[in-house]
Amino acid sequence: MRRTVVVHTTLAGHMVRVDAARRNEAGVQVMTMGQLAARLAGGLLQPVDLNVLTEVIGAALPDIVMGELEPIKGLPGMAAAVCSTFDKAWRAGIVLSKVGHPRTDALAALEQAVIDRLPASMKRPCDLVEMALRRMGHAPVVVGALEVQGHSEMSPCWRPLLIALAEIIPVSWTAGPRHVPDWLKSTKVDVLAAPGTDPQPRVFSCANPIHEVGEAFRWMRALLAKGISASDIAIVAASPGDYDDHVFSTSRDANIPIHFVHGIKALTGADGQATAALAEVLTKGLSQERVRRLFSLMRGGSLSDLPAGWMRVLPVDAPLTSAERWERVLKQAEDSDWPDGKNRTADVLEVIRLLGQGTDAAELAGETLLTGVQRSLWRRALREGPAQALSVTLAGLRIEDGIEPAANAIWTSAIASASAPRPHVWLLGLNAGRWPRRISEDRLIPDHVLPIDQLDPLPVADGDKRDIKTIVGTAHSVAISFSRRDAEGRMLGRSPIISDLPDPETYLDRAGAPEHAFSEADRLLARPSEFSTLPIAISGLSCWRDWHRSEITAHDGLIAAGHARLKKLLERPLSATSLKLLLRDPIRFVWRYALGWKAPEDADEPLTLEANAFGNFVHAVLRDAVEQLEGNGGIAAAEQAQIEAALVGASERAVALWESAQPVPPDVIWRNAAARGHALAAAALAYGLEPLPNQKTWCEIPFGKVDPKSEGRELPWSLGAPVEIPGTGLLVEGQIDRLDLSGDGARARVTDYKTGKLSKKMDEVVIKGGAELQRCLYAFAVKTLLGNGVTIEASLLYPNAPEGDQALFPLADLDGALAKVSTAAVASRTAMLGGVAPPGEDAASDYNDHAFVLPANAGYLPRKLPLAVTALGPAAAVWGEP
Repeated sequence: MRRTVVVHTTLAGHMVRVDAARRNEAGVQVMTMGQLAARLAGGLLQPVDLNVLTEVIGAALPDIVMGELEPIKGLPGMAAAVCSTFDKAWRAGIVLSKVGHPRTDALAALEQAVIDRLPASMKRPCDLVEMALRRMGHAPVVVGALEVQGHSEMSPCWRPLLIALAEIIPVSWTAGPRHVPDWLKSTKVDVLAAPGTDPQPRVFSCANPIHEVGEAFRWMRALLAKGISASDIAIVAASPGDYDDHVFSTSRDANIPIHFVHGIKALTGADGQATAALAEVLTKGLSQERVRRLFSLMRGGSLSDLPAGWMRVLPVDAPLTSAERWERVLKQAEDSDWPDGKNRTADVLEVIRLLGQGTDAAELAGETLLTGVQRSLWRRALREGPAQALSVTLAGLRIEDGIEPAANAIWTSAIASASAPRPHVWLLGLNAGRWPRRISEDRLIPDHVLPIDQLDPLPVADGDKRDIKTIVGTAHSVAISFSRRDAEGRMLGRSPIISDLPDPETYLDRAGAPEHAFSEADRLLARPSEFSTLPIAISGLSCWRDWHRSEITAHDGLIAAGHARLKKLLERPLSATSLKLLLRDPIRFVWRYALGWKAPEDADEPLTLEANAFGNFVHAVLRDAVEQLEGNGGIAAAEQAQIEAALVGASERAVALWESAQPVPPDVIWRNAAARGHALAAAALAYGLEPLPNQKTWCEIPFGKVDPKSEGRELPWSLGAPVEIPGTGLLVEGQIDRLDLSGDGARARVTDYKTGKLSKKMDEVVIKGGAELQRCLYAFAVKTLLGNGVTIEASLLYPNAPEGDQALFPLADLDGALAKVSTAAVASRTAMLGGVAPPGEDAASDYNDHAFVLPANAGYLPRKLPLAVTALGPAAAVWGEP
């Protein structure tokens, strides 16, 4: 026998279907009042879908003159606001054209345009009711016995239909302990009331919303431990969106599946992340990192046939922040560079150009690159707001979580919980203004145009009050919580709903020990004695104590003596930079070179060109210019015009190369930096160095290593020839900024360019405590590779030195400087292999990119550095050298 159950929410409908299935009951129809009206009206009709309504409103708005709403009709969110207003008016049974106000007249004109554009099967509530009333004779067969479940009220638009049905078929209103509307009393609807369960709610005062969620999960864990089924448990809030992130993360941490009745945020899944990646590229612009992320998340689209690993054709460090840079890089790739040997440059560039159009191509980009659920989410986001607001609209999208509510605990709104009650309930957020929520005016029809009690006869505040009475009256156990402060630390008040409860609240300390912890981390946090026995706790406590001891400990740089990793590291050639760290900051040497810890990569578009990058740019310009001049008669004989022409070409090539392979700042800053680099390179080449007889010049000339970039260059020595610091067993490698060599090979001049500011008393500097090693090491390398018969000059040159100041600083005693470096290197190597690698002189430097690894304690280095000097012994003596 056919029976129809009218429910209020999706959750209630699902639970009724599950209950009917468990009883093997057939012939049960479960639907909302809108679906019931459409079913009775016939003709495959359906209520207006709000998503479709929003899309149609957005399409109709440009064609309708909105009167005083005209200035805002193009703003983001206008379509959603109109949709909300229409929904309220339709549910309240209000005819906007009869209100008699210019604003409602404009909305009525828009309404008519929207109705004309809606699919023919979609009808407003009033239209469905009118059509259903004309077909009441079919109700006994189509509807059968009608039962209304889970309602404490009903929108005015549906009441005439329900009253008319009660005249023809049996209609029952299963109220239980719920509120029974007054308008039912004069009808033939059979109201089935029942007394409430009368539980004794327990009220808890929590520190903040995160604490509330944690306590709710502890309560749920306790119920599960008692054998209570998860399907009997619900955690409820009047507006669950405020707590969604906390509940989602806590559920994963606790490993307790909980069904989000209203859906989870789309961005928590892979499909949502794909749409977010596309939105980021369109709104923020192209970059290699963003495009890589997008391509890794796409599940189809126009580039679905690209082979795995195709991105290896891209330079790793290239930011690629424009379509032109992508084109320049991809066109350099050979067919053999692609994993399958098939060049896909044209296909990739077509997509890159599409992405480069930004939000103007948002719709086309989504249709081209996304498929399935990803494309569906993208379309929804574009319906709900403009492309410029994609980051906001995507964050508001929700999807099903795939968890069965009939077998698991649920996280839901009060209205859904009241429509499908559960025996054990925790009510979150009983704070003033949150439960009940405040009544607010409609965004488009304020109270002075149409009173709010007419436009919204079922205000949200009254609904919240009814819902909490229903939830409490149908449960066996109820826990209620409120926060003392919000997430920003502001004090919060209690909801007036719980002011009349007889029992005082229980004050919960966030650091209190729970009887049932919701996760392993929660258990360990509440039981310090248990946590203290774990290896991580023992290690952490000993580390904290060692940091405060008046000696160098294992947590300050004492390492295993003769460690194989360090032995192998010290057998490889060291650069001037790594040797400097070995001498001046041993622990950072271990972190960077033995453990491989590196600073984070630069941003795609840094705000400035930092000092090291600027120096590299200047050196690139110098190398290119010198090579051009040497191939055209030599720099020593070049005229100023030739030098300037070579510099212009070198600067242009350096800029192009840098833009395709390195992160660059915004255009204005980058052009300024490039101009400064050109000027500095010009000053370096213009400095009056005395030409050597038949001089030959090289820039950026490598030694001690094989450099692929220098293959084919005519060099004065063999690449890869070893260079060892005398008496140390340490090999060195590097690149000499500039080498001038006389035609007979008897004289050599080594120049190290410094693009930074000129330091004071540079004429007194020899090795500067181990910080200034280039002159010495580069000169020694030349001496080793060219033979002892060569007379060598080694100098530092500051091209940006103020006019009139000394800019060239020659090294007076090369052998003496080398002896100092050798002595220091031997002592540092011995100390490190002996297991001593504490923080050194440079640990407190502003340029220490590993400072975050050190304790965040202002007194740590002042306390430990004197102890490090003692532990290092002779290895620390170099710090005092001039």
